[in-house]
Amino acid sequence: MSGELQEGFACTVCGERHDVLPLQYSVNAPQAVMTIPSDQIQERIVITADQCVIDNSSFYLRGRILIPVPELDAPFVWGVWAEVGPKSFLRSNELWNTDGREQEPPFPGWLNSDLFLFGDTINLEVDVHTQPVGERPQFTIRDPDHPLARQQREGLTIEEIQDIAEMIFHRGQSS
Repeated sequence: MSGELQEGFACTVCGERHDVLPLQYSVNAPQAVMTIPSDQIQERIVITADQCVIDNSSFYLRGRILIPVPELDAPFVWGVWAEVGPKSFLRSNELWNTDGREQEPPFPGWLNSDLFLFGDTINLEVDVHTQPVGERPQFTIRDPDHPLARQQREGLTIEEIQDIAEMIFHRGQSS
């Protein structure tokens, strides 16, 4: 299944019909990148689609927070970044193309993406679960009381996914 439902939905915020209902949202870079002055980015940041290093001292991995959707055969996905320790980052690099790497134990990380729907998510502790070669790590929220952790446990309905879409599409607008 792709990252969207083709049926779309009637938006309760703008009154229009949106052609698709996204089942995933991704953040292109860690939030920490936004703190670097634009004239210093080239010299201070190394970033790929899956990894980022700032000042040779802060290390980030791109991963996925999977939320079950009982009505569908695919999860809802938050594509986010987490800061990880240097040893974990180096180990991840060592195993980047190694079959069986998903057997590695999870390691700690700290969310470095602003998911405004959940309040302040910067530095929210996660467990980083390495996946098979070619797949991004999966992040599990450590704080069982956090709304994002509850979503991971309980899942989302199509109606809740529509609510998320409306909040993201119309951020800053009132209904």
